[in-house]
Amino acid sequence: MTCILMIPGFMLDADLWREVRPVLERHGQVFDADTTLDGSIEAMADRAVAKLTGPTIVIGFSMGGYVAREIAYRAPDKVSSLALVATSARGDRGSRHGSGSDAPRFQRLSRAAVAASLHPDHQTDELIARVQQMSARLGNAVFQRQSKMVRHADAHRLAEIRCPTVVVAAASDALRRVTESEVLHVGIVGSSLAVIERSGHLIPLEQPAALVHALLPILGA
Repeated sequence: MTCILMIPGFMLDADLWREVRPVLERHGQVFDADTTLDGSIEAMADRAVAKLTGPTIVIGFSMGGYVAREIAYRAPDKVSSLALVATSARGDRGSRHGSGSDAPRFQRLSRAAVAASLHPDHQTDELIARVQQMSARLGNAVFQRQSKMVRHADAHRLAEIRCPTVVVAAASDALRRVTESEVLHVGIVGSSLAVIERSGHLIPLEQPAALVHALLPILGA
């Protein structure tokens, strides 16, 4: 049976994929990467690779896209295809979001931060609360680790990725511009690029049906 690995973004958990999961389960066995225990992209990738028993479709969102690519670099024989959703090849030195020993203890993402990740049409109380609940479940320790985590630029390595790849961007993403997805698309030979309209950064929550449609080429449909 086909295996499908889902990797969430910064301070998000498996609930990110709630609407997408039932459709993906028709195509294979879906399981989730654990991004809560490690303080580096590389360690997250190693943890995921250790659980891969055979060729796997790897789907990474935002921060999870960095992890997904690292898995492809480290274990290309175990990645049958790849989806990079609302992510980038740009580097980031970490220490974002006011983390540090002198920072107040994290409780959840602020309403303003979540709203900034959404298209104006999707800035509802229900959706904002759902994202806040994910971050609250992960808590302060995970926030500190993920905030300080370095994301290495890897545009120079993209040509190493040889598996079928879909790059998915949102037309109204204020956090990751479409141009960043175009860098991934150009760098990964043979990849396809899908740009989803009327969506902010949180594509799996805002436009799950459009996301599934964009993933069909790597699901064998």
